[in-house]
Amino acid sequence: MTDLQCWKVTEPYLHLHCGLGEAPYYEESSQTLRFVDIVKEKLHTVNIKQGPSSHQIIDLDDAISTTAHIEGTEDELIVGAKKGYAYYKRSSGKFEYIKKVWDESDGPGKEGRMRCNDGAVDRAGRYWVGTMNDPKVQAPTDEGVLFRLDPDLTLHRMIEKATIPNGIGWSADDTKMFFVDSPTGSIVVFNYDLGSGSISDRRVFFHYSDDDGGVPDGFAMDVEGNLWTAICGGGKVLKVSAEGKVVGVIEMPTRMISCPGFAGEDLFITSAEEEEPEKYPNSVEYGGSLFRVNVGITGMPLHRFRRS
Repeated sequence: MTDLQCWKVTEPYLHLHCGLGEAPYYEESSQTLRFVDIVKEKLHTVNIKQGPSSHQIIDLDDAISTTAHIEGTEDELIVGAKKGYAYYKRSSGKFEYIKKVWDESDGPGKEGRMRCNDGAVDRAGRYWVGTMNDPKVQAPTDEGVLFRLDPDLTLHRMIEKATIPNGIGWSADDTKMFFVDSPTGSIVVFNYDLGSGSISDRRVFFHYSDDDGGVPDGFAMDVEGNLWTAICGGGKVLKVSAEGKVVGVIEMPTRMISCPGFAGEDLFITSAEEEEPEKYPNSVEYGGSLFRVNVGITGMPLHRFRRS
């Protein structure tokens, strides 16, 4: 039996008050980590070499939830936002929708009551982004969809009837795709075809059930095929092996853990403000902060959107 690896985080790397910190993304070329606050519509950056004193906050014109690089440019990003996919130019702050995801066939009002959530780019340069009900408008239902945007900007609906779509990732050999719909408590896996971008044979890879509560949220994958998944409401990050077994746990000082991301052998972990402060007062102080822990392994490379 594999021994359980354990880490304990006691204080933040950045003591913040994000409404919903998400999408940590490390830019190796500049040694900069970026992440978003979806609720407060902010983009945060911090230079890892320089440390917390380099932290900057950028006001956004929309609720960006996920970001990715585009091949051939360092200034322009592709992002998932309130209404769909957009380009964001960092030098100017210019924001431009390129593919709104809802149309007349979705019925009236859907664009207003939805927003993007987590997302990831596959090796072929396609950007997969999940959508959900915007909690500012209404409580989540199963109206969510996992979309795939191809380099030629064609849009594909890959998974319907999702509630809170979160982590998305692929095995190193590109034969499997992993996906989280948080309220189900499960990380599911599909057979994945890199050439066509198709998925098939959905089945449960890992199911989380614990007396402490919480659900799987965002995840990051390491070079050995382990998934590091945040347990939102459970105050921890679990290291799940390629066989779907828990082989490590990071105990966190606040409950609402949202998403991990690798920067070298460090795992940076975002969080959200405590949703039930009267019930969990000890979780309030560090809710919405950014955390850092060395886990002794590096993450899978992040891919860029291939704009054709």
